[in-house]
Amino acid sequence: MCHQHMRLYSFHPGRKTLPFLRLRTEAARERRNTKEPPTYLSRAIAAETVDRDRRCPLPTADCRPQRCSLSFAERMVETLFEDIFKVDRLDPDGKKFDKVSRIEARSEQFDMYMQLDVNTDIYPIHVGDKFMMVLAPTLDLDGTPDTGYYTQGGRKSLADKFEYVMHGKLYRISEEGSGPKVKADMYVSFGGLLMMLKGDPSIAAKFELDQRLFILMRKV
Repeated sequence: MCHQHMRLYSFHPGRKTLPFLRLRTEAARERRNTKEPPTYLSRAIAAETVDRDRRCPLPTADCRPQRCSLSFAERMVETLFEDIFKVDRLDPDGKKFDKVSRIEARSEQFDMYMQLDVNTDIYPIHVGDKFMMVLAPTLDLDGTPDTGYYTQGGRKSLADKFEYVMHGKLYRISEEGSGPKVKADMYVSFGGLLMMLKGDPSIAAKFELDQRLFILMRKV
C-alpha cells in the first residue's frame, strides 16, 4: 500500500473479467436512455463540467446533458452505492496507527453505518466532516469493466472527480437480526485498510463475495 499519493490502488493483475460486470454495463447503457432522476454523482459531475468548460448557454441548474455537449457527464459509470456520510467519531477503540484513523460515519439518504480505515496522513478527516462516498466496480466512465491494470495517462476517469480513492476486495457478507430488523454487513479490505458497511439488506444484495471494488471519497 502506497502512503505517498492521494489515490491508493492495490490491483491484482491477471484476473478474469466477471460476467456480472458486463451485465451491469449493459444495464447502465439502458438506463441512460430513460428519464430516471440523476444520482448524487451524475448531478455533481454534470454541474462541475458545465461550470468548468462553460459550454452550456443555460444556467447550471437548468442544464441537461442532452441539450449540452457534456460528453464527460454522459459517459457515466454505473455505481453500486453512493451516499453522503457525516463523521461521528474517530478511532472508537483507540488510536492504533500514527497515519491511519478508523472513522465511524452514518449516511444521510440510506441511513447506512460505516467504519472505515483512512490514511489521514494524506487525507485528513475530522469529526463533523461530510463526504460523498461511492462504491464502483470500475473507474472507466463508459462502464468498461476493470481489467486489473492501472495505466497512468491523460484519459479521464471517475477518480478525477474525487479526492481519495482505494481499490480492494469484498471478503465477507453477513446478516444479523431477523424480520424487519435484519441488517446486512459488508466487509472490504483495501490493501489492509478495512471497511465495514452495515444497513439495508437490499443494498448488500447488489454486491457479490470476492468482488473487486473502488471506494471514492470527496468532502462536501
